[in-house]
Amino acid sequence: QVQLVESGGGLVQPGGSLRLSCAASGFTLDYYAIGWFRQAPGKEREGVSCISSSDSRWYHTDSRFTISRDSAANTVNLQVNSLTPEDTAVYYCAATFSESCPPAGIISDYKYWGQGTQVNVSS
Repeated sequence: QVQLVESGGGLVQPGGSLRLSCAASGFTLDYYAIGWFRQAPGKEREGVSCISSSDSRWYHTDSRFTISRDSAANTVNLQVNSLTPEDTAVYYCAATFSESCPPAGIISDYKYWGQGTQVNVSS
């Protein structure tokens, strides 16, 4: 069974940081571009970061977000720093059957999605 599972979310104070993890089963994440997304209540799902496969290219829509791979663990991680209450959302990872990242605003190319991990930023 192909599955993505996010972890690392939780409650953090404004200004704090979290390291989110996307773990795969059923396939190897290194073969595909992996994106991170978030969806806040009442808002559309938005892309925040992506990392490509073999060419090691990556991007993030906010400099507070840093994406990385841990090939040995078959995970892709997202470091999120300087969090604000506006960052409160469910964070998802997704895989696309491509080596390169789609544009940040495009989600249709992603074929596998995790169920998300909740990030709450509150004092």
